[in-house]
Amino acid sequence: MSKVAIYPGTFDPITFGHIDVIKKSLKLFDKIVVAVSDGENKRYLFNSLERIEIVKKALFYDLKLNKKKITVISFTSLTTDLCKKYKSNIILRGLRAVSDFEYEFQLAGMNRKLNNSIETIFLMSDVENQIISSKFVKEIIKLRGDVKKFTTKSTIKSLKEKYE
Repeated sequence: MSKVAIYPGTFDPITFGHIDVIKKSLKLFDKIVVAVSDGENKRYLFNSLERIEIVKKALFYDLKLNKKKITVISFTSLTTDLCKKYKSNIILRGLRAVSDFEYEFQLAGMNRKLNNSIETIFLMSDVENQIISSKFVKEIIKLRGDVKKFTTKSTIKSLKEKYE
């Protein structure tokens, strides 16, 4: 039986921090479902279809990761419902700094209360990518800064097109 993990997030846009988590999780699981959130409680720069395309281009075109091991989807449901759908009991979350931990700890607890067979696994990106956030990447690109240390070429192209 293959081990599937769900990696939910907004990915608005995907960064090298997200990519570190995906690469590390590929060593631990047979399949990763990168679940692009399409919740209404956030204001996104890119709509969910654009974010899915950006994630796919970053992972499969820029980085040449294995398409058979990664599925990229959009979702509006509870993450625990997504776990049922993909027959997974693992939710992946990335941690950058201590400031992330409190929110992530609460979220993991709530998911566990919703379905006690689900485990949340926290992975840290490499040290050089721990400071990266999608918010900062968008701000830097908007102010015409260089973000090539923070995300992939195709993602940068999409960001530049959005701000031109």
